[in-house]
Amino acid sequence: MTARMLAGGKLAVASHNAGKVREIAELLAPFGFEVLSAGDLGLDEPEETGATFRANAELKAVAAARAAGVPALADDSGLEVAALAGAPGIYSARWAGEERDFAAAMERVRREMVATGTIDTSARFVCALSVAWPDGHVETVEGDVKGRLVFPPRGANGFGYDPIFVADGYKQTFGEMDPAAKHAISHRADAFRRLTAGVLRA
Repeated sequence: MTARMLAGGKLAVASHNAGKVREIAELLAPFGFEVLSAGDLGLDEPEETGATFRANAELKAVAAARAAGVPALADDSGLEVAALAGAPGIYSARWAGEERDFAAAMERVRREMVATGTIDTSARFVCALSVAWPDGHVETVEGDVKGRLVFPPRGANGFGYDPIFVADGYKQTFGEMDPAAKHAISHRADAFRRLTAGVLRA
């Protein structure tokens, strides 16, 4: 089935995370969309009841599109740590608690990895991106970036778990990298490449 295409106009970004909205807006810049954040639109955050990144991205995109009356883009992303059997995974944000304390979340990752006794530091960031229309139609893609974890955290750029993640082939953490360099190789960038290949039109 041919994907439904989206070309210009208003696009709601279904996130209240300022760092994530900024990253998505920068990636969307070449396509001429008028980006509106969920916060700007006063949209509620739906409960993330899905069991996968894809399911959560889709439920957030559909809820935002119906509430805003314009197409909406939602991201569900997180960190999967091999030594922790893929955790925190879809619970990545929840590990940071209501205060979004990612310093505590990164320390929890370190502590739980130590408890396993493993020397495996491999991990990956995963991103599912969904575009939904007010009529409920959804298009979803997924991307990832593989790497390893380092402690203690390094760098003040980025957000979330960026200060402990080093992508394969690189020495700097995502927290140390220039934002443009990170955008070129991130899980979100990988998902965007897939989205622009089939859904977004400049």
